[in-house]
Amino acid sequence: MNKFLILCFGCFCFSYLSYSQVNESVARKYATTITDADLTRHLTILASDSLEGRETGKKGQKMAADYIKKHFEEIGLSAPVEGDSYYQKFNLYQTKRGHSELIFDNDTLKNLEEMVYWSNNPMERSKVEIVYINEASKEDLAQLSVKDKFVMFQAKGQFTPILEQLESEGAKGAVVLADDSAKMNMVIRYGQYYAAHGSTSRKKPSHKGLVSLVTYLEVAEKIYGKPLDNLKIGDKATVELYGEVNVNVIETENVLGFLEGGEKKDEILVLTAHYDHEGIKNGEIYNGADDDASGTTAVMEIAEAFALAKKDGYTPRRSILFMPVTGEEKGLLGSAYYAENPVFPLEQTIANLNIDMIGRVDSVHKENREFVYLIGSNRISTELHEISESINSNYTKLDLDYTYNAEDHPDRIYYRSDHWNFAKNGVPIIFYFNGTHKDYHKPTDTVDKIEFDLLKKRTDLVFYTAWELANREGRPLVDEVEEEVEIKE
Repeated sequence: MNKFLILCFGCFCFSYLSYSQVNESVARKYATTITDADLTRHLTILASDSLEGRETGKKGQKMAADYIKKHFEEIGLSAPVEGDSYYQKFNLYQTKRGHSELIFDNDTLKNLEEMVYWSNNPMERSKVEIVYINEASKEDLAQLSVKDKFVMFQAKGQFTPILEQLESEGAKGAVVLADDSAKMNMVIRYGQYYAAHGSTSRKKPSHKGLVSLVTYLEVAEKIYGKPLDNLKIGDKATVELYGEVNVNVIETENVLGFLEGGEKKDEILVLTAHYDHEGIKNGEIYNGADDDASGTTAVMEIAEAFALAKKDGYTPRRSILFMPVTGEEKGLLGSAYYAENPVFPLEQTIANLNIDMIGRVDSVHKENREFVYLIGSNRISTELHEISESINSNYTKLDLDYTYNAEDHPDRIYYRSDHWNFAKNGVPIIFYFNGTHKDYHKPTDTVDKIEFDLLKKRTDLVFYTAWELANREGRPLVDEVEEEVEIKE
């Protein structure tokens, strides 16, 4: 080999090794700013009784948002939302079913007693003609049109798909006959839950579509005045229906803190954790110390470490968005809103590191507490998975458990936290998780159960991974996915 080329190659290797060594040294320096004491301080405040369980839209959630925002301000993160705000505000809509009745002859069936008003669409008090359609099977529906009709059918299994089919065929409403008491009792319990808590969505209900209710099988005989076995498709009876549905508007917000990068500042790394929880139920506060004050605290501390590094002249090559999100417990609603209304283009988002519960040890790892479950690291980018493995090997040496990453795992954790709204849009993700435990979604998920030394080590893993992703030359490569080819015979 040419001596000049050998010299150049040697200089390059020395330069690269020097950069890597310096980069590692700097990363280790700022990881030490993430301390047990700071983690304890933030988490204790977020999971305190004064925040009342941080239920989405409630006072405690607003208090938590204000606390996170002030932290971002104090450490020097910028406010990236239009109007120089740290808050990405949006509305949610909570639908609750109220007083409802089914009246025929001298009988009045009341909601959550002999019936459950199933629909999210209200029904003004009025008389309607109910047409019997047996089990609403394909063969049954071939015998008559349900368009513009209220119908009654026996549910032999799951009835939601049948309701969807009836709506698609233009039916106005349906009375579902539960084929046994056990099923009806389950429906009543479900109805009681939603009467108390409602269902929450990001879209304002249209109050259009199929009106539906569920009742006991024997109600059909009372309405039609003859035994069930004698009923025929097309039999009609007149009843009076009334269904009350109330919608409350919930104002809530994601909290965004932005650290602008250097030469690759238009590429964005996003760190998320949800800061909402279950609120107060039956007079008990659900503090959510592990779920997910632990993850929120980690994001806050990682943000501070990067901010300190930038103040000292170590600006990351890429920009980083630190985003504790709201509404996760209502259905990943805060991250879904961001994914549909991104402050920074998703095409420029190189990865999402999402943290949801990293402060505890599950029953599987009692003898090996220095672990963390990783989910999704190889689903979109094999390179991201390899980076993650390398970072852990070099710095934290945790046992990386991929049990929940199995595509056929019954818990389907990959789809159940905020990273999913990035992953489904093609953004590489890693989800950090400590597994469930006996205090999961219970008022006993409190600060005294958190293992702060372990929280520190897991937070370090996320920090080091973020440091590498923010500073390396290339963004994680997205794996090529073979398109399905339609085979024509």
